[in-house]
Amino acid sequence: MTRVAVVGGGIIGLSIAAELLDRGADVTVYDPSPDGVDGAWHVAAGMLAPGGESAFEYPHLTRLLEAGHELWPSFVAGLGDVGYDRAGTLSLALTADDVAEAAREWKHQKLTPLTGSRVRDLEPAISPRVRAGAFAAAEHQVDPRKIVAVLRERLTGRIIPRPITDISELDERGVAGVAGDVGVRPDVVVVAAGYRTGALTGLPIRPVKGQVLRLRGEPGLLKHVIDGAADGRHVYLVPRADGEVVVGATQEERADRMPTAGGVHDLLRAALDLVPGLAEHELTEVTVGHRPGTPDNAPILGFLDDDRRVVVAAGHFRNGILLAPITARLIADLVLTGSADPILDAFAPGRFR
Repeated sequence: MTRVAVVGGGIIGLSIAAELLDRGADVTVYDPSPDGVDGAWHVAAGMLAPGGESAFEYPHLTRLLEAGHELWPSFVAGLGDVGYDRAGTLSLALTADDVAEAAREWKHQKLTPLTGSRVRDLEPAISPRVRAGAFAAAEHQVDPRKIVAVLRERLTGRIIPRPITDISELDERGVAGVAGDVGVRPDVVVVAAGYRTGALTGLPIRPVKGQVLRLRGEPGLLKHVIDGAADGRHVYLVPRADGEVVVGATQEERADRMPTAGGVHDLLRAALDLVPGLAEHELTEVTVGHRPGTPDNAPILGFLDDDRRVVVAAGHFRNGILLAPITARLIADLVLTGSADPILDAFAPGRFR
């Protein structure tokens, strides 16, 4: 039985741990706050948008995003109710300049532009000022907080509430393992600690700050995810079945956790420009999180070095939720067989060495 230590208890680390457990590995997850809310997953809205996220990005990323998207129906089938919604996404452009900018992405995604009136036929709550839009039927959503809760439950007894500040700590005697075992050296260490992976591995993974709002009102105002531009300000609106609407997200090259008046203002102004009815919703939460960014905006997946004991699974930037199932499958294959799927070649840690 392969002993695996997973460093990091976010959606990537937990998905990998659950996959390994299902396939017979002896797994321990090290998470400094397993009952807390630290991690990008807690802030993420849960948009599953392979087309929009691949536009003008690292060229190999498109293939990985599409392959990851295909796994979501089977992934959620074993999780229960985690808010998986296949209603699709409406991309919106408020002004003529917004239309000109959005048209590039619509062309990239091979989406048919819609008039403002056609957009309002699909979503009546949209402002009459919206000039154009496009519908992406394949772009879905899920609730990351529900997924993490289910995965934590599945891994009960295997999550150790301890921060790991150096990988060598997992070689020391006295490290607690599952069921209180002491001194059990893992065969493989998977580092899936979000942006903190950089400090543990020396890889160029940095925190990218994002501010996200949560509103709450009567359910049913919106049926689709909204991905819109309002006078040059980008915003997404993700409606939940219970009346919550997630509004995000700013993107700042900063490491602080301070919500700002400017960030909240920009998100609310863009949201209300596109969907005026949100003005009657309650503002229930303002959160700040940090996406794990890399120089090419693509994840780092594979063996850290030639001894093949440490595996890295981090740097997913905006795509951590979308790529969680395929990352879990690919990393579990790598850990248990020692062989990498060819799709991993473009994401190996060595590209930054």
